[in-house]
Amino acid sequence: MSNPDSHPTEVVCGEDAGADHDAPSAPAAAVVLPYREVPLGGPRAMPVRRSLPQRERSLIGAWCFVDHYGPDDVSQTGGMAVPGHPHTGLQTVSWLFTGEVEHRDTTGAHALVRPGELNIMTAGRGIAHSEYSTPGTTVLHGAQLWVALPEADRSTDPGFEHYAPPVTEVDGARVLVFLGTLFGQTSPVTMFSDLVGAEVTLEPGQSLTITLDPAHEHGLLCDTGLLTVGDATAKPGEIAFQALGAEQVTVEAGPGEPTRFLVLGGKPFGEQIVMWWNFIGRSHDEVVGFREEWERAREANMHENGAETAYGVFPKEWDHTLPAPDLPNLRLRSRG
Repeated sequence: MSNPDSHPTEVVCGEDAGADHDAPSAPAAAVVLPYREVPLGGPRAMPVRRSLPQRERSLIGAWCFVDHYGPDDVSQTGGMAVPGHPHTGLQTVSWLFTGEVEHRDTTGAHALVRPGELNIMTAGRGIAHSEYSTPGTTVLHGAQLWVALPEADRSTDPGFEHYAPPVTEVDGARVLVFLGTLFGQTSPVTMFSDLVGAEVTLEPGQSLTITLDPAHEHGLLCDTGLLTVGDATAKPGEIAFQALGAEQVTVEAGPGEPTRFLVLGGKPFGEQIVMWWNFIGRSHDEVVGFREEWERAREANMHENGAETAYGVFPKEWDHTLPAPDLPNLRLRSRG
């Protein structure tokens, strides 16, 4: 998914203020990370709830971008309509609860994103893709997540993987583990950082104890219902954040309807990154270069269909692509 901000600002992400990578003897209590609403394309713009990055926290492990959307009436908003656009230095993790999205990218991959099935795209040194909700989709509901690639792997070759995790039952909860290992289930998907990603559904009023890696920080993204972790209660689109050091956490569903949430965790990233629009780099100048390469790629394909570019060969089905926004007037440097 593209970052739909028409005037995106550069964001330097990395060590959060007060972070301590040594597990404390008494883990900090969970806190709620709020979201902000962002319009995502479409004739009337589908609203997206963005909870990462934000001022209080820029990363959870290598998870650097969290968008939650829906349930969205496609007849009212036009659904998802994101033409070809670029990415660098990250993996996109697409996860749907309802609906269907068609994916095409410049590796030649063509796939459908369906509920309960993971589509993960590795941008590496550069890729471009498009995302459109399918004609049969009436309601669209899901999450779009980005994972920052570490320095050693950020220029890897682009790629695409699909995985349909098995549904398992844990103490009455419904669980799908799509990245890493949790509840004894392990995903085979390629990762470049120590991460975990899973969907969990609880019945109203049900509680569940989740065993955590104390060397990881975790975010529990509430999708439906109310999610309570200790004294913190998250509503849909919000994240209940649990800092390092916790060996387990007990979650409780609110009354009235099932509570569904995503477990997003990982070892602290430990690197500074610069995020702007759909690019992740390590400096302002590098991001400027990514933007220039994208505009050259778009220009080449206006004159020669199928031209080889830094972002690969554009699919013949693309009749247009997203232009890069104007760069901000200020210059940011990564710290550390």
